[in-house]
Amino acid sequence: MIAPDARSRAEILYEARATQQPVAPFTDDDPTLGAAGGYAVQRELTALLLADGDSVVGYKAGLTSAPMQEMFGVDTPDFAPVFGSTLHADGAVLDRGRFIAPKVEAEIVFRLASPLTGPGVGVEQARAAIGEVAAGLEIVDSRIVDWRIRLADTIADLASSGAAVLGSWVEATSGTDYRRLGVTFRRNGEVVASGTGAAALGDPVAVVAWLANVFGEQGITLEAGHLVMTGALHAAVPLEHGDTCTAEFDQLGAITVHAGRAVPPDEKRGIPR
Repeated sequence: MIAPDARSRAEILYEARATQQPVAPFTDDDPTLGAAGGYAVQRELTALLLADGDSVVGYKAGLTSAPMQEMFGVDTPDFAPVFGSTLHADGAVLDRGRFIAPKVEAEIVFRLASPLTGPGVGVEQARAAIGEVAAGLEIVDSRIVDWRIRLADTIADLASSGAAVLGSWVEATSGTDYRRLGVTFRRNGEVVASGTGAAALGDPVAVVAWLANVFGEQGITLEAGHLVMTGALHAAVPLEHGDTCTAEFDQLGAITVHAGRAVPPDEKRGIPR
């Protein structure tokens, strides 16, 4: 049996995204598949989505908290592109049926005012490049059955991205310590999680610097206008049909997402090629 190449694996994930039918972990058949292999699949999947007419509007970082890194046995975050089609405004009603097993995370989201090119980017340089900040809710989802993911699986699957809801952009200020910025997360009115910016790599601004440096080693620049989703500030909360989830951020205000009706299987439509 010939092992699937990156393109074949990307096509498997592409189909899973279109049909909401999860697939077995790639690492079940190939336990040696590592981060490099996962990113190779991610690049191919990105190319397929761009060919559909989608656009990359920024990047997300995952595994930015110490507990998540320990779970995956790594000491560094992972990343994936953020596509324009996945972004929604505060108060959005998202069709629960368009996801497989979604969970919600509150995050701090930055938008760059000037480009950043690594390596060698430090926190202060990253802070100077940030123009705006917004409250964010990321809906993470896995095309891997039952979330049975290892590192290569989640990297290949666009770092388990699903959608994102963004609040209003406000000007970033040099005097704001985003490490101390707190959030309270409510599901159907009940407080179920809380956290601070320090959960994201110790400082969400450090996530921007890390991403610029990783890309810089590949000759890629983080461009002005790119947004950076800096990682979850608390444990992900399952999103079920009918749920309303709200994150109340210090300084950034509250942001809400609603889970709408589940679409019957015969109504589901694939992504046009």
